[in-house]
Amino acid sequence: MPVEVTWWGHATCTVEDSGVRVLTDPLFARRLAHLRRRRGAPPPPEAAVAEAVLVSHLHSDHLHLPSLARLAPGTRLVVPRGAPDAVPGLRRLAARGLRLTEVEAGDALVVEGVTVRAVPALHDGRRLPVGRHRSPALGYVVEGEARTYFAGDTGLFDGMAEAVGPVDVALLPVGGWGPYLGHGHLDAGRAAQALAELAPAAAVPVHYGTYWPIGLDGVRPHEFHAPGDEFVRKAARLAPKVAVHRLGHGERVRPEVAR
Repeated sequence: MPVEVTWWGHATCTVEDSGVRVLTDPLFARRLAHLRRRRGAPPPPEAAVAEAVLVSHLHSDHLHLPSLARLAPGTRLVVPRGAPDAVPGLRRLAARGLRLTEVEAGDALVVEGVTVRAVPALHDGRRLPVGRHRSPALGYVVEGEARTYFAGDTGLFDGMAEAVGPVDVALLPVGGWGPYLGHGHLDAGRAAQALAELAPAAAVPVHYGTYWPIGLDGVRPHEFHAPGDEFVRKAARLAPKVAVHRLGHGERVRPEVAR
């Protein structure tokens, strides 16, 4: 099988292709500010082992400095252009040995024979609270034996399939960490629409069912538990040819991909 995907929870995944491990938006904490990890144990140390780490945008549940600090020196850390100005801690990580690379949509780099392309995302990518530095939100396509799209956080946008390009596997956000999803996000229904447009061979729902605000257990709890199953149902209707793999935390899959 050409690619293996492990979902560690939230937007954190390992994509292994051609022997190269790529980690997305690592978040290993049990608690982050007002969020508590409600499901799934924190990822084991092996989750931090990767040749490249992709950060989609600057929100602290996607660019989490303590989690990035667990990476081994020499790891390539790919961030949206301008991120070190908005998050000075990134420069400290680079000084400790991480290989920091800034990209914007349209850029590509090669990591040990695997190509990583940065693609657009529709999301407010600023570090909060809002500062003077801006940085784009991105998705990424990892191209080895397969083409795996990690959407980061995004809403539906015109020309999405064209901007992303042909893909074999799509890792799509289907929920959030609170009872309401704002502009620039995919819920289960919009993620199924995106899946129909992208038309990959396989998909994995992410960004749901992991973190939840402390004290809000009784506020629309279905928004925490339900998005994965809801995405499976809606994808079956809107994109019936796509094999959807709803993983548990720490589970992995080797999707069947015809290239």
